[in-house]
Amino acid sequence: MQIETKGLIIRENSVGESDRLVTVLTSGEGVVRAFARQANKVKNSKLSATQLFSYSRFTIFKGRDKYIIDDAQPIEVFFDLRRDIERLSLAQYFCELAGALAPQEAEAGDFLRLMLNSFHFLCKGSRPNSQIKAIVEMKMLSLAGYMPNLVCCSGCSCYEAEEMFFLPRKGLIYCRDCFSDFTEPAVRLSRGALTGLRHIIYADFEKLFSFGLSKQGLKELSAASEQYVLSTLERSFNTLEFYRQMKTED
Repeated sequence: MQIETKGLIIRENSVGESDRLVTVLTSGEGVVRAFARQANKVKNSKLSATQLFSYSRFTIFKGRDKYIIDDAQPIEVFFDLRRDIERLSLAQYFCELAGALAPQEAEAGDFLRLMLNSFHFLCKGSRPNSQIKAIVEMKMLSLAGYMPNLVCCSGCSCYEAEEMFFLPRKGLIYCRDCFSDFTEPAVRLSRGALTGLRHIIYADFEKLFSFGLSKQGLKELSAASEQYVLSTLERSFNTLEFYRQMKTED
């Protein structure tokens, strides 16, 4: 069976001297691991199309137990991600997160769209890196079935208070009065940070990246999203640790 698809390379490994094993995030097939024969050779047309971060057009042969890339043509290689070590490390983290959360052999169009949009804004530099990171973390978890309930306080149902608390382990928010009954870790959210968090979860995809926050609000948003990832998946990521080391923003 032959598949014609577009996809983003989220992982690559050399196999032997000339072959390459890649993980591709596709719209219709989800996450696919496929062999690209002779892809490491300089004159091979698949060289740039199968490197990390490349968004390409693929012709893939689907066998009984493996995928083989017959042809690959690059559409966008996102070269600018490699110009800055912080952006590079963040893009690598997004790829690892997608590999952990996006489905296999199932529709994953929104996952691919999220990744492509995030790479676009990382290259453009028009949004703070920490804002893009929070968007990808919260939206990707939501797409994978881990959407938090941010509609109102889970204790008294108030929509907004001067101070709200997000509980990463539960994926719920509480006002200050209701939160006093809990001892588990929580992230304090100002009005702005809560609005930003709600925007990521509930806004239309076209408006996902269209909001701004103060420096303090962005710090709170970033803390909430990262803690939600770590608590929900009960694991860390090597690429996240690397990003923390490379991070220069306050």
